[in-house]
Amino acid sequence: MSKQPTITVTETGNLHIHIPMLIRRMRGRKVIIVPKALDGDVSDSPGTVQTAIVQALARAFSWAEVIESGEVKSISELATNLDVDNSYVARILKLTTLAPDIIEAILNGEQPAGLSLAKLTRTFPVDWEEQRAMFGFTTD
Repeated sequence: MSKQPTITVTETGNLHIHIPMLIRRMRGRKVIIVPKALDGDVSDSPGTVQTAIVQALARAFSWAEVIESGEVKSISELATNLDVDNSYVARILKLTTLAPDIIEAILNGEQPAGLSLAKLTRTFPVDWEEQRAMFGFTTD
């Protein structure tokens, strides 16, 4: 098992994201601690990541895989199996269309201040440059 986060593109063009992490309780909340950044640098102190956004990203890619594999035939069937609303499943699945660098920044705890799951699940552009501008990611 790799100790470093990785993002790979499969032959079908899908992203495969591997994130080793620790979940700790801090001040009554669960916090995800990521040991290394994707570029391999180890920070002096572990970065904290917004748990709700990371969980939503994990769900999105997991659900997309279930649909793409044919285990379920539609978003509607998936929502029924999960006992959640169709629109919720659709909003979470849309996270799979975020620019890879936005996903990486979120997983590394480097998202802009004020970015929330609520903002990410609103309608956003398909174009990655427009996403970066909309969510406050700078392109240095």
